[in-house]
Amino acid sequence: MPTEIKVSPPGITISQGRTFVVTDERGEVQPESAQGVFAIDTRFVSTYRLTINEHPWTLVNSGQLSFYAARVNMTNPPLQTELGDIPGGSIGLVVDRTVEEGIHEDFTITNYSGKRVRFLFELELRADFADIFEVKSGRCIQRGRMQTTWDEATRTLRTSYSDKDFHRALDYQINCGEDSVGYANGRIFFEVLLEPMGEWSSCDEIILEYGQHIKKHLTGHRERGSMPTLDAAATPPPGQEPLSDYDERQRRWQERCTAIETPNEHVYRMHRQAVEDMGALRIYDMDVSDEAWVPAAGVPWFVTLFGRDSLIVSLQNMTVAPGFARGALKRLSEYQATTRDDWHDAQPGKILHEIRFGELAHFHTIPFTPYYGTADATILYLIVLCAAYRWTGDTDLLREYRDEAEACLAWIDRYGDLDGDGFQEYKTFSTLGYENLSWKDSGDAVVYGDGRQTKQPKALCELQGYVYDAKTRMADIYTVLGEPERARALTQQAETLKRRFNEAFWMEDAGCYAFGLDAEKKQIDAVASNAGQCLWSGIADRDKAVRTAHRLLERDMWSGWGIRTLSAENPAYNPYSYHLGSVWPHDNGILAAGFKRYGLAREANFVIRGVFDAARRFEAYRLPEVFAGLERQGRTTDFPVLYPGGANVPQAWASGSIFHMLQTILGLRADAPHNRLYVCPTLPSWLPDITVRHLHVGQCALDLRFWLEGERSRWEVLGITEHHDVPPERIVQVVEEPLGGA
Repeated sequence: MPTEIKVSPPGITISQGRTFVVTDERGEVQPESAQGVFAIDTRFVSTYRLTINEHPWTLVNSGQLSFYAARVNMTNPPLQTELGDIPGGSIGLVVDRTVEEGIHEDFTITNYSGKRVRFLFELELRADFADIFEVKSGRCIQRGRMQTTWDEATRTLRTSYSDKDFHRALDYQINCGEDSVGYANGRIFFEVLLEPMGEWSSCDEIILEYGQHIKKHLTGHRERGSMPTLDAAATPPPGQEPLSDYDERQRRWQERCTAIETPNEHVYRMHRQAVEDMGALRIYDMDVSDEAWVPAAGVPWFVTLFGRDSLIVSLQNMTVAPGFARGALKRLSEYQATTRDDWHDAQPGKILHEIRFGELAHFHTIPFTPYYGTADATILYLIVLCAAYRWTGDTDLLREYRDEAEACLAWIDRYGDLDGDGFQEYKTFSTLGYENLSWKDSGDAVVYGDGRQTKQPKALCELQGYVYDAKTRMADIYTVLGEPERARALTQQAETLKRRFNEAFWMEDAGCYAFGLDAEKKQIDAVASNAGQCLWSGIADRDKAVRTAHRLLERDMWSGWGIRTLSAENPAYNPYSYHLGSVWPHDNGILAAGFKRYGLAREANFVIRGVFDAARRFEAYRLPEVFAGLERQGRTTDFPVLYPGGANVPQAWASGSIFHMLQTILGLRADAPHNRLYVCPTLPSWLPDITVRHLHVGQCALDLRFWLEGERSRWEVLGITEHHDVPPERIVQVVEEPLGGA
């Protein structure tokens, strides 16, 4: 029987809100690495190493206890001391680390040598307060003044950093009962004396200080364009209870989420891990309310508010946690651009790409305050608004965000369409703007079929589909709002776009849609996964949709673990690149949903099976943001390969792809305003039975069972719970719709 290999990125990452710790497997932070203790886009700890008599400890094992806690077990190397030699492996060290608003650490050392021992336990701790952009690029530059002091009375090591009005500080506070603690040569040291089987412990705090320019935004009403409220900048003082019970908060989160039951243990564990990771990625200080949340895009590099990511995650979570849509709509509306600002790539009505609060952003060295360099977030905002209405039935959402929606539609027609030809194009106007402004936003992501880079402006195919989808949905919304003329105009615009798109973007010889159109309106003739997203939006003609789906499943695009971002036949193909041949779980979730939309259930399940096979081989069933597009070699013995550039794990839309794919298999589509939930189950043989618990539609929570009977998928309603005093006519009815009929 072959050994099953679990794939995981090196090291340990734990997080809570916007504070996170990235270490090696020893729980240490090595200098000249991208590891560290981070909060609010600043690295506070850049070196962290533990020694015994100046020798490294020997690692025994380590790992996560939860998303916010880790444990490291170490033992000593052979040592020579004044009390005699200490054999290797006779002293045990346990490090328990918890992320709160700062970091809490518990050290426990036990003497198993059978004799009295004395040694120095040392902690080397350094801070560089580098901006997260510089850490990621590997080019850290210190600009301000740094100072380190040791307070003997309070046993606190303080390192502070100031650059004009930008301030950060780190306190390492020691709370052990011993007097033999000191600081010298850049290290905190503890003189440890232990009898046989004796135990020594210390309970310490890493307290993070963000500075006055952050603190001034901690309270007060949030106006449009202001900085979000942040939590208090330090952990509670020693001896006091923590401000939050993280386990209780996570428990409440999981109780609210839709759950599944299935005899397929792998699928069950994938879903459970995805629910846990989505809870871990919540940015609690950006919560709008107890029912409206905002996710971080991913740990470690994307722990902040994003446009595209927050919106796609909201769509993925509609069947599990619709509160993400409410949170994203609210927080993104607060930053919707009202003026043109080329430095930030902003135009009126545009939804942001990303906002940062580090030193570079503070001094406007980078345009991320916020940066609006995204061509799709504004369109996706409309899609999420409409989807949230369909799942919740809340007409107040339409009224609350009507002005934002109007501004988005105006941006699409005026600024999204740069030359007035009816298609969406993008280009940057910022001197530090991105080359590519679609979801494939790396600088080299868009290429021709011969591998050449494409110059701006670029009209990518999926953007046209997003606009078709958004205008079609918004036509329904304006009908609800009693504006039939506006609805008819949007419907006509969408249909005109669909006709012209299928003429301009179709590649007959390749049998799929072009990657996009270049500045001269010639086809960007590469075969890329973007073509499949046109099925998800519904802009594809049916015959072309079928051919596109089959083209994306040919060997040059299908890796065995999912559909690649770029054809392996393209000269620019590289399975280890970010966007030129890798596999993205969220992308495959969108492609599978598109296949199912056009009645291609077998093809959709085939894609989902490949991604799920990859997920079960990753540690803890946790899908990374992206993994290598190398070809799968066998059904049972092979394993997926990590992206070498350091993918975010956990990552919100990778976790959300699990929900999206299960929604596709079950064919769940809500119409809460009309008290309907439509189902179109097409269960594969490897998922013959699944029960969905607490699926929220409108004011009801439904329990549904789906099962395979021969080759036919069956379903039944197990129960419906009304959230409030819902009249009988408002109770949701479940209706089956034909495959491809959505």
